Amino acid sequence: MSYRHPDRDQIRIDGVLSALGSPVRLAVIRILNSGGDHNCTTVLTELGLSSKSTMTHHWRVLRESGVIWQRQSGRENLLTLRREDLEARYPGLLDTILAGTECDETTEAARPTQPAN
Repeated sequence: MSYRHPDRDQIRIDGVLSALGSPVRLAVIRILNSGGDHNCTTVLTELGLSSKSTMTHHWRVLRESGVIWQRQSGRENLLTLRREDLEARYPGLLDTILAGTECDETTEAARPTQPAN
């Protein structure tokens, strides 16, 4: 199977921001940010999800917006963050978004839990 990936100069900011507007896709990007190829099953496991069919949509959105590379390797699909391409198009954007997700996570963890009424 051959996947459609935009060339670097075809990546658009509105597509990238829209793709990263989902908490699930942001979580995927945080996993892929460690570098290298990640197979889809491993990413699902790290997210605590089990449904591959649900993630097919997320992979497509990330791939077609130019955020990830997706390629078939045997029976697996491998995912790679397109860090170099994103940095060339929008310097600092990916690091800013990733730092923002960490900040949000820290803020959320520091909030006191509300007692049930």
